[in-house]
Amino acid sequence: MEAVVLDGVNKVYEGGIRAVSDFSLEIAHGEFLVLVGPSGCGKSTTLRMIAGLEDITSGTIKIGDRVVNDMPPKDRDIAMVFQNYALYPHMTVYDNMSFGLKLRKYKKTEIDKRVHDAADILGIENLLDRRPKQLSGGQRQRVAVGRAIVRKPKVFLFDEPLSNLDAKMRVQMRVEIGRLHNQLKTTMIYVTHDQSEAMTMGDRIVVMKDGLTQQVAKPVRLYDHPVNKFVAGFIGTPPMNFFDGRIVKNGDELLFESGKFKLPLPPAVAGKVGNYAGKDIILGLRPEDIGSRMVEDDKSVPCIKAVVDVVEPMGSDTFVYMNMEGKPFVARVDSHHLLKVGEQASLGVLTRNIHLFDRDTHESVLRD
Repeated sequence: MEAVVLDGVNKVYEGGIRAVSDFSLEIAHGEFLVLVGPSGCGKSTTLRMIAGLEDITSGTIKIGDRVVNDMPPKDRDIAMVFQNYALYPHMTVYDNMSFGLKLRKYKKTEIDKRVHDAADILGIENLLDRRPKQLSGGQRQRVAVGRAIVRKPKVFLFDEPLSNLDAKMRVQMRVEIGRLHNQLKTTMIYVTHDQSEAMTMGDRIVVMKDGLTQQVAKPVRLYDHPVNKFVAGFIGTPPMNFFDGRIVKNGDELLFESGKFKLPLPPAVAGKVGNYAGKDIILGLRPEDIGSRMVEDDKSVPCIKAVVDVVEPMGSDTFVYMNMEGKPFVARVDSHHLLKVGEQASLGVLTRNIHLFDRDTHESVLRD
């Protein structure tokens, strides 16, 4: 079983520019791992170091039982799919897919079988005689993936392969790559800046920022239990709302207080933040946890009162951008909740899903 192991991998460019810091991770055989983060976070650099397209400054990279630090890309038994497809414009689809095999002196019959098998998997058999300029973006991407498949590598590397496609085609290709992974059972490492891609495709996700690993977890774990404010704000659409305030005591209960906004903390949460009583803290509320119920003067329902700034109908849901005492936030409500710009609304809050972060470190104070 072939695993990919990175142990203390660093990349420092001339001038002391640190692109990746102390990256350590074991990627299991057959796993679909996604590296996600904003531009410049080091995710593509990490992928290129695995591929051998970037030298590492220090640390160790193993593919299977081989240390590949000084091994050229062609000997690492990997295949890479690039953002710009990297197809030869003067070659047919068949020739693009078979070119690497021809260089490696495979027999013609074996080349033909591998190309047609890959084309059948990707549904591009009818395109084998065409040239790249005759293909749509989605078709070109399939060809690029097919060129990787015919190699039968130990590891597939994808560097933002869908970023040049339109929204509908991105969704379609996400499904196809997921289906391909289930079919081939091969290790895949996928880089994207799109957290929706990461959440829908990855067995595990690595969230990166400024060259540092912030959190490695399964998608649901990332969403429900972010370890810090950055991960909480990066994962989820629309992003999590953050409110600066403090924890205050009210008799036997604890409240989060920010101006006139007071939110009772459920016992499970209050039990973990008692030492923050009287201290500043950051509250995180996901848009879908605001407005799950519309309330008027029901004192038993925790609510947030604010003025409606913008209403964005999205079909089954509506994004409502609101302002509470100068603090903007967004709620994701049912499309049947009719809210009007300029009105003040009271929206119920699901307190069981709240997040709290230390004001100074931005680390979650509710971590298990």
